Parts: sequence; structure tokens; C-alpha cells
Amino acid sequence: MASMTDVIFLLLIFFMITSTVVSPNAIKVLLPQGKQQTSAKPLTRVIIDKDLNYYAAFGNDKEQALTLDGLTPFLQSCAAKEPEMYVALYADESVPYREIVKVLNIANENHFKMVLATRPPENK
Repeated sequence: MASMTDVIFLLLIFFMITSTVVSPNAIKVLLPQGKQQTSAKPLTRVIIDKDLNYYAAFGNDKEQALTLDGLTPFLQSCAAKEPEMYVALYADESVPYREIVKVLNIANENHFKMVLATRPPENK
């Protein structure tokens, strides 16, 4: 019985440590629903919240506030670190489409691979 307690304790420690490695989005955005989820692992995140504030982060770094003009240099510096990076765009579902297109145009002009983040559909 004592060895079983040790195993459970070690598993508990393991899951506590690995759960802190996952980097959840600190900025809360309500993503639109989508049936297909991306399998690409984005290295760079661009987030547009409902108030049209822009945030970006590379890898597991914390998101930093940016302006739309500051987004291009930030993404270029990330591409210099990792040329094969994917950029994930997390836009709140209330964000006007023109704001999303602005970010897509930046990615297209700089030949960045971009994916749009969605949330899974709700089961009824």
C-alpha cells in the first residue's frame, strides 16, 4: 500500500509540473467556432481582443502589447529566429473583418505562414 501511495504522489507531481509548461493565452478572446482544427504548431501568436488591442508573443513568451505598425517588425524578428515559423491569429469573434485582413496582409507581404485559430464546435 505504501508503494502505491508513492506512485500516486509521483504522478501528481508529474502532472503538476507538466501542466505549468502549457502556455495558455493570458488575453481572453472568444474565438469563432470552426469544424477543422489546425494541426500546425504555431511559434508566434498574434491576438486581437474585442477592444481592437493587438498583442503578440513568440514561443512560450508572455504576450506583449503592440500597435499595428509595430507588428511587422516584431514578426520579422521572430522569422529571423525561426524561418519556418507559423503565425497563429487569435481574433475575438466580434473583431471587424477589416482588422483581420490587415494582419493577413502583413503576413502575405512578408511570406509568413499563417493559421486562424478557432474554437471547436459546441455539441448540442
